[in-house]
Amino acid sequence: MKAERMPYSALPSRPPLRWPNGARVAVWVVPNVEHYEYLPDPIRGRDPWPRMPHPDILGYGQRDYGNRVGFWRMTEVTDALGIPVTLSLNLANWEHYPDIMEASVVRGWDVMCHGIYNTQYHWGLPEDEERAIIAECVETYRRLTGGTLSGWFSPAATFTPNTPDLLAEAGIGYYCDWYHDDQPTWMNTRAGRLLTIPYQMDINDAMVLRHALEAEDFARMIVDHFDTLWEEGAEHGRVVCIALHPYIMGHPHRIRHLERALRHIIEHEGVWLATGREIADWYRGQHPAPVEDGL
Repeated sequence: MKAERMPYSALPSRPPLRWPNGARVAVWVVPNVEHYEYLPDPIRGRDPWPRMPHPDILGYGQRDYGNRVGFWRMTEVTDALGIPVTLSLNLANWEHYPDIMEASVVRGWDVMCHGIYNTQYHWGLPEDEERAIIAECVETYRRLTGGTLSGWFSPAATFTPNTPDLLAEAGIGYYCDWYHDDQPTWMNTRAGRLLTIPYQMDINDAMVLRHALEAEDFARMIVDHFDTLWEEGAEHGRVVCIALHPYIMGHPHRIRHLERALRHIIEHEGVWLATGREIADWYRGQHPAPVEDGL
């Protein structure tokens, strides 16, 4: 019988997870630094710009604000608080906005690939096409930085049943399309085990705004989420992910709410401010992949 993609595991029955220096929680802050095409081509799955006819100036302009202004305002906050950042990056963003790339590289920020464009969805892609896109991302990042991609979160949270297999095949280190746990876990693929680390759709400004909540509500959610996992982490380490978008929380009326929530976190002891790569590397060292079952 073939192994399941993600075997069930009850968190309390797992071996204790300990973070560096006895930290209760590993906290990673993940701004989604994206690029939305003015005129998407091709359009797959659904139209990213619901206002017709194209171009959708309102929708495009709202996203463009993040790269022109919101990114820089958010960067001031993370710099001031000494918080390391993992970019969920559409690689086209660095191609279109070299100033953003320079600011990211100078700060030594980690990168989790978020595909190429956030208007190019992966739903329904044939396996060969998806493999080619992942290979293009790996090569683009190598061309731009000389480095290797450490993680993957599919563009606009779109993926296929083949995505984990193709990422493992390409040597991507960790994966974030599944929102299933408060700890890293191992996933079965055709090419071996792939590590997943927790990414958030609940503590995610785009999801909160979609439900007509505002920045003050989102900040309170961050604090409550952190406080619960910090308490639980005394016995069993947890991961706190804060998913952001510069075109949302980078606005003047929202940024101070974000700053207050992040300050609440850094004022606690037992907090490891980490990047996705650091979390993945630490977990692999402490909890190596089990013997392969295969798919």
